[in-house]
Amino acid sequence: MNTAVILAGGTGTRMGLDCPKQFLLVQDKPIISYCLDVFQNHAEIDNIVIVVSEQWQDYVKENIDKYSFDKFRGFAPAGRSRQHSIYNGLKAVDANCPDTDIVIVHDAARPLVSDEIISSCIQGAKDFDGAMPVITVKDTLYQSKDGENIDQLLKRSELFAGQAPESFRFKRYFEIHNEVTDEEIENTAGSSEIAYRHGMDIRMVKGSERNLKITTIEDLETFETILKGGV
Repeated sequence: MNTAVILAGGTGTRMGLDCPKQFLLVQDKPIISYCLDVFQNHAEIDNIVIVVSEQWQDYVKENIDKYSFDKFRGFAPAGRSRQHSIYNGLKAVDANCPDTDIVIVHDAARPLVSDEIISSCIQGAKDFDGAMPVITVKDTLYQSKDGENIDQLLKRSELFAGQAPESFRFKRYFEIHNEVTDEEIENTAGSSEIAYRHGMDIRMVKGSERNLKITTIEDLETFETILKGGV
């Protein structure tokens, strides 16, 4: 059994908006609903758990009912960090979908994830311990501690940018979160980071430039253009 954990607890402060980006309306439909559409219609996804702050749960539930997302199994509260939100989602999976074998963690602000990427992530978690989609780095990258001086030249051919969703064998991934300190959860930046640190074999699968995360106004405009068939 495969369960998707959709992270929708972000505040959208980087976009300077009053409404969190995942709830913005695009063509009269909230961004999160575009994301939920993909997981609802994917044949290998059995359950959906949504991590969202309590103040937005009624709004999300209205859209769940409106668009008949019948794989929805419950909410989890947003945490003070992204990884705390993931941990809350894992607890909800354990409570509401205890037969889950693979958990797939995704951001509501990535509404253009493809069926192919989801399938690749699920297969990666079956063959190994987990999987994450990546894309190659196009620009030359430099490491700098102060933002002014170059400390190190990085080999572009060996660098990859991680995306979501990220998939994991549920029991082991949940166990890790139960075992580590709160400080480690707080300081974890990416979903796969904590899994890799604790010995899970996480494989990279092919991501897509189209699988963008809406973080800026420019990202939102790109999403709108894609929906209109302009990209």
